[in-house]
Amino acid sequence: MDTHESDERKRTTGRRALLGAAVLGAGTAVLGLPATAEATAAAGHGGRGLKSLPVPTVIGHRGASGYRPEHTFGSYDLALDLGADVVEAGDLVPTRDGHLVCRHEPEIGGTTNVADHPEFAGRRTTKVLDGVSTTGWFTEDFTLAELKTLRAIERIPANRPHNTLYNGRWEIPTFEEVLKWQDEQTRRRGRQVWIYPETKHPTYFRKLGLGLEERVAKLLHKYGKDGRNSPVILQSFEPTSIQKLNQLVDNPLVVLLSTADSRPWDFVEAGDPRTVADLITPKGLREIAGYAQGIGPTLDLVIPKNADGTLGRPTTLVADAHKVGLVLHPYTMRNENPFLPAEFRKGAAVDAYGDPFGAFRTYFATGIDGVFTDNADTAVLARADFVNR
Repeated sequence: MDTHESDERKRTTGRRALLGAAVLGAGTAVLGLPATAEATAAAGHGGRGLKSLPVPTVIGHRGASGYRPEHTFGSYDLALDLGADVVEAGDLVPTRDGHLVCRHEPEIGGTTNVADHPEFAGRRTTKVLDGVSTTGWFTEDFTLAELKTLRAIERIPANRPHNTLYNGRWEIPTFEEVLKWQDEQTRRRGRQVWIYPETKHPTYFRKLGLGLEERVAKLLHKYGKDGRNSPVILQSFEPTSIQKLNQLVDNPLVVLLSTADSRPWDFVEAGDPRTVADLITPKGLREIAGYAQGIGPTLDLVIPKNADGTLGRPTTLVADAHKVGLVLHPYTMRNENPFLPAEFRKGAAVDAYGDPFGAFRTYFATGIDGVFTDNADTAVLARADFVNR
């Protein structure tokens, strides 16, 4: 989400357009929803672009990462099977030879079997990534051909031991492969498949001569997916990355927002003293609305937690963002106990499910336009409950 939007575009991607599409839209069924939910949460009423998405939108976080190792085609496929409206495919990081691949972070020791490859033992190193000393293996030190010899593994096995069953099954996707996969899945499923890629650590990579935005734009242009109605939403935690993209493509753009006291790394590098708290003021949101169509805040920016981990009172962020025409897609809903507000946990087991339906209901009631989730099937059922209440 960045600066390259006309007033008309801002209006058409605003809250009213999205809610109108959801409330008035009938027709296309959403996979997995009961028939009674279709009228409210169906895929729009013949419109295109963001306004064609259901509200609340279910966004498969790195695919269906509650059930498969994240950022694999196994995870992406399953997210669609489970009813996700949009798939976050993927977090984009570069290889040494300039290709974009999908990994949660450039450090791949926790998401691939690279440690089992003795030929890459010498690549293990320590780098400072956005001010944090990080040890491991980094995508920018590998060619694409080398990365293709690796296989994905579960990132948080303590919470998802069942996912380790799939360790080693899938390779690392490239962004170009994702764009081809999107077209294939759209044909197969008879509905438009949406994706929601993110530029990861763009300032860090630009300093290495591996700028992300130009590479993203080149591929989107190659596949004809760089227009305002294209089914590709671009996101970044660095506002200047979104501003660069806004000059290169016409896609819908979203600024991701971490904790209120944090500073985007591009702000740190530029000496900009502002924090996320400044960006979510009415003034900050108006500025974002000048170059973006939405924000992706943490759920805690929508409803802060009390000292005991229970939910407090909702903030005014939803209303403030909607007032300037921005949509909100907060992150991330997960089913397991440690990731849920305290009142929705069941027992103490870190790999056990709590009551995500109760949590979804509470977050949906704030008026958010969608949510990132590791468990798309749970979210689809929770949405059906919410719109039929």
